[in-house]
Amino acid sequence: MTSATVHDNPALTGSWEAVSSEFKSLLSSCGVFELRSRAAIGLSGKDRVRWLSGMITNRVKDLPEGQGVYAFVLNPQGHILGDLYVYNRGESFLVDIAQDQSEKLLGIFRKYIIMDKVEIENLDSKLSRVGVSGPRSREILSKAGLEFQDLEQLQAVDLTWKGHAVTLARMDNPAIESYELWLAPEHARQLVDALRQAGATAVSAQTLELFRIACGIPRYGQDIRERDLPQETEQMRALNFNKGCYIGQEIVERIRSRGSVHRRFAGFEVSGPLPETGTKIQAEGKDVGEVTSVATLPNAMPVALGYIRREATESGHTLQAGEAKLSVVDVPFVKVFQSR
Repeated sequence: MTSATVHDNPALTGSWEAVSSEFKSLLSSCGVFELRSRAAIGLSGKDRVRWLSGMITNRVKDLPEGQGVYAFVLNPQGHILGDLYVYNRGESFLVDIAQDQSEKLLGIFRKYIIMDKVEIENLDSKLSRVGVSGPRSREILSKAGLEFQDLEQLQAVDLTWKGHAVTLARMDNPAIESYELWLAPEHARQLVDALRQAGATAVSAQTLELFRIACGIPRYGQDIRERDLPQETEQMRALNFNKGCYIGQEIVERIRSRGSVHRRFAGFEVSGPLPETGTKIQAEGKDVGEVTSVATLPNAMPVALGYIRREATESGHTLQAGEAKLSVVDVPFVKVFQSR
């Protein structure tokens, strides 16, 4: 059972009613949450730009200070070893990754630092992250004492809040306005309390998982795996085709020149019993895809994320996953956000 089906097991959280209320706050107001599942790495040294450019799929050369990018780390065969965000912090890069990818990606980074002047620092003891999402996010941040100009996606600015240094970054959630705040760990609880007093609703990890699926955001290790190729994930924001060489680039470029891949990441509306993750999607008895994430959202809308062969989306054949029927839809799931 995944956290997305938490309503089937109330012991996993306070109650389905609480999860539903938190979810609605993210859709119509503002939610706040601590991002304990994320890790932060600092990259410094005079060779950091050239070295990192050779490691990831997106461009960091000439990245403006305060700006970030989303990228993949690939193996030489073009398969995805992990995903991350990189922010230019002036004299260093801040690399934001999932905690469960930290050890793996750090090992890869260290393997490829040979004669390069690059230093790696684990910033987890120095930095905590607080997330804020929802259409009232800007208003709530202002009420809590955080004033700022409009930010582009993945743009970060340094602020002072109650005498404490805070960095505010606008995230790239495709469905709804979202921010992260980075600050010293000893001040994180004070900031969360201030945001709640300003009107934000505290949101649990279970609710965030539902929200992730509703927004159509793939998670590495679940929706993006090492066997997947970058273009199959539909996360084209992770790729830059005008940068220098990097590990796996030859495969990425070959796919681009060929025009497409045979399968793609997609959303599915579900009719019938919710399939389990890993269930094969079939058309006329043949496997044409796979379910990677599932959720029954608080508006009783059952949905899934996964992969589907391109010809299967154009054939008009009924798609089955176990006993459920599936309809391919674009993500984010528009109906979820229209119902708010």
